[in-house]
Amino acid sequence: MKITEKEVRYVADLANLQLADAEIGRLAKDLDEILTHIDTLNELDTSNVEPMAQVLYDAEETATLRPDTEWAPLGNEAALANAPLAGNGYYKVPKVIER
Repeated sequence: MKITEKEVRYVADLANLQLADAEIGRLAKDLDEILTHIDTLNELDTSNVEPMAQVLYDAEETATLRPDTEWAPLGNEAALANAPLAGNGYYKVPKVIER
């Protein structure tokens, strides 16, 4: 097994998730299967595959892209016009991280 339950608990703690013991065991197994699949993909010979700059379907070069047009910036006053709570040029939000 590549992923231990200790590692799952560590990542869950970083994400501020509270997991039951059964969930931790299941996630360790699932993550291990994902890493095993990635190892299988890494065994493929990709030496003759050209790198891609864009992942687009086979079409004209700009078929899915809009023209790059320069626009004036929005500005603080306009950006904060509909904010429920603003102050000193910033959005104010309630504290969401508690530890």
